Amino acid sequence: MPKLHFNRFLFACLFFIIQVPVCHLYAQSWNLVRDQDGIKIYTLKEAGKSLKSFKGIIDIPAPAQKVFAVIENVNDHAWWGANLSEVKVMIYEKNKRSRYYVEYRLPWPLSNRDLVVDVTVNADSLNQVYRTQANQLQSVVPLYPDKVRIPNYHQSWTVTPSAQGASQVILEGYADPSGNIPDWIINLAIVDTPVNMLRELRKRMENH
Repeated sequence: MPKLHFNRFLFACLFFIIQVPVCHLYAQSWNLVRDQDGIKIYTLKEAGKSLKSFKGIIDIPAPAQKVFAVIENVNDHAWWGANLSEVKVMIYEKNKRSRYYVEYRLPWPLSNRDLVVDVTVNADSLNQVYRTQANQLQSVVPLYPDKVRIPNYHQSWTVTPSAQGASQVILEGYADPSGNIPDWIINLAIVDTPVNMLRELRKRMENH
């Protein structure tokens, strides 16, 4: 094969190799799995993972800054969920960052799950876009023999103004509880998690 043709052939092969994973990545999309009580829940099957990510969207009749003040304050965590066994706030700097240890209560014979969560806050009051990004830290708290440490976790809240002084709230997340829980059970349960949290947030804002 002439050198010029060989170079063109090599370039075409490399282009194809590079494009295949990119096309596969863009093929992934959010699927609407529930639309009820003003809450929309989407799931996403990510490449290389057996578990799904979730995204919940709700409109709350309250200003964005006021809604975000409740979300951002990790010391006020009573509305997070009934399955929380313990929440220990380690660091809290308002509108900057936080860190906390959390333990999730699971029914017998499953072991409780725990993790340390590190949260960064981006509060852009000028453009009225408010966001938290939470990720797990593995080496801050030692492993406990009676608990299973969650190996992979991330979660974000985004609050923006919507019509007539209301706010749109988006909750996205992913959690791998590890251990002996079948993936199909986890993928069913991830729909309830954002529904319950968004519903409780709305109730809390109604009582403010």
